[in-house]
Order: sequence, then structure tokens, then C-alpha cells
Amino acid sequence: MSEASGEAAADEPDFNEIGRKLFAQECDFLWAASSASQLPPPGAPEIAFAGRSNVGKSSLLNALTNRKTLARTSHTPGRTRELNFFGLGGDVDTARLRLVDMPGYGYAAASKQKIASWTDLMRDFLRGRASLLRVFVLVDGRHGLKPVDAEMMDLLDRSAMSYQIVLTKRDEVKVAELDKRVEETLKAIEKRPAAFPQVIFTSSQSFAGIPDVRAGIARLMAERGF
Repeated sequence: MSEASGEAAADEPDFNEIGRKLFAQECDFLWAASSASQLPPPGAPEIAFAGRSNVGKSSLLNALTNRKTLARTSHTPGRTRELNFFGLGGDVDTARLRLVDMPGYGYAAASKQKIASWTDLMRDFLRGRASLLRVFVLVDGRHGLKPVDAEMMDLLDRSAMSYQIVLTKRDEVKVAELDKRVEETLKAIEKRPAAFPQVIFTSSQSFAGIPDVRAGIARLMAERGF
């Protein structure tokens, strides 16, 4: 390593530590919106989490914030029917960061009307929300990307909304298959215009990958001036 590159590395902020401190703050429920007219006023930067029903979205949010019941987990698919906003380090007006739990998609038993309503809500939220920095799209690491995930990514690409794939349930995947699953996912998103070219494999049980998600969010906030 050259002296110049060594100096650059030394000057790099420790985003792992910054992320740890960010998510160590108090985190509380702020707001729920079932339509675009009910969205909270823009304020703190926002990071949203999307994924198929039962992909482990609530468990990931609980793991990120070191809470057991911040986001409600359920064995019944389709329970989250609103955009739920949580605030790190303050209320609606003072939070350092907002975390947005988006309605789970791909629930086959949901009515067409309900699915259309959820889709409209997500589309309205994704377009023109200046405070929304990125959407983390959660994908079940045991199975990889499904057609319904591709539909969500299509929506994000059309909305020109930056998104990143987070694979879940790492502890339920054979060690020999971990790298293959990541490589398959990277290959699937390489030509998608709004996809961030990095995949994080996580487990809400062992907390594997959780520090990486926190660090990625901290880095993104710094890059956007927050």
C-alpha cells in the first residue's frame, strides 16, 4: 500500500462506529400513513425497508435498533398495511433519522383491491419524497430473488429511487451456499439503474450483517450531508 493510499484509509471515518452510535439512540414509533395524504411532513432523512410478507422485515428493524418489539412481528402475512415511521433520537420534528416500514408485498391471499391500494401508497411515497435516501429491499436468503421482488425493483427503477438488496435469514442458509446466493443477486441487479451494487447478507438471530447495514446507512447520511 502506498503512503497516499494509507493516508486516505486513515482519514476514512469509522462508519461502523458511527452507525453503532446512531442506532444506539432511542427509537420510537412516530407515524402511520395509509395514503399519500397522511404522510408526515418531510424532516429528518428517511430510510425505508421493503420486502415480501414474512421476509423478516420487522425482525430486521428490531435487530437494527436493539429492540425486541419496535416493529411488530407476525406469523400472519400481510399484517403491515400502512407506512409505519419510527424515529431515531427524537420525535417527528427532531429525530436524527426516520426508519420506514413499508407494507409487505406478494401476499397471495390479499384481495386485488388491497394489493392495488398498497401499490398506490408505495408508488406515491417513492416519487418526490426528497427526504427518502434509500430503500432496502429485503429478500429471503434461503430462496433468493423471486418475480415479485423483480416487480418491486421495477417500481423503484421507474421511480429513480436508490435501493439496496439485503438478504435475510443467513443463519438458515448452508455456509457453502452463502457466496453463491450473493453472487446470484449481484448478477441479477447489475443492469438495474437504481440498484446499489452491494448486497448484505443478514441474520436477525445471530446479528450477522447488522453492523454492515448500520454502517451503510451512516455512510449514506454522511454522503448526503446529514
